Amino acid sequence: MNWNGIISLLLACIEFLLLFNLLVFVKKDKLNIIALVMIALLAGYQTMEFLMCQIELQSSFYPYFAFVIISFLPPLNLILALSLTHNFTLTPVVSLIFIPAITFSIYYTFVIQEFVVTSCTVLYATYHYPLGDLYGFFYYLPILISIILLALFVRKDNEKEKRLIGKVLLFGGIFISIPPVLGFTLMFTGSYSLMSAMESVMCKFAFVYALCLTIICLLNSPFNEERNYFKYLSGYK
Repeated sequence: MNWNGIISLLLACIEFLLLFNLLVFVKKDKLNIIALVMIALLAGYQTMEFLMCQIELQSSFYPYFAFVIISFLPPLNLILALSLTHNFTLTPVVSLIFIPAITFSIYYTFVIQEFVVTSCTVLYATYHYPLGDLYGFFYYLPILISIILLALFVRKDNEKEKRLIGKVLLFGGIFISIPPVLGFTLMFTGSYSLMSAMESVMCKFAFVYALCLTIICLLNSPFNEERNYFKYLSGYK
């Protein structure tokens, strides 16, 4: 039994459960739709890690597909932050944020055979894939920009509800940044083990971010009497 596969399956099931509940009970505006897509991608990645580590599907396609899934999380996170802080819409200019993710996804199809799951430990999986440093730069940059935007936003005199949403997202962004900060620190001591498993570790940490996304969807949804989530849970009629 591989415990990483079991943990990944558990997290995937919880994230899919959150997703299905939110699809029923929250309003479908721009902010919530982006959050729902991100939760779906996180659940999809955990499912892939379960298939690779527990079912032992070792074809290069599976780690490649897992990387395609997570490649779109940072740009979506940046779009989410921009939607909250600057009320951006997905214009052709804003969509340029997705160019690195699309470019890597296309390029990796030509070198898909280089994707290898090198190990599955108790808590994470490690991979071998090309252009790891360049990929990492474009992966972490949108996350860093998102944190800066949200940190500036929550300091301003905005609507109370929006500031609360911003604080929840900021907490989530800082929390998922713990692994890369620790990984880069360990690199200076000559240890690269955490960096080789960074994507897997971050997605485990991102379960907390999925909870943060769930909270902002609920905060951003003024429920009516017929679809009041909290009354539904309590059995109130």
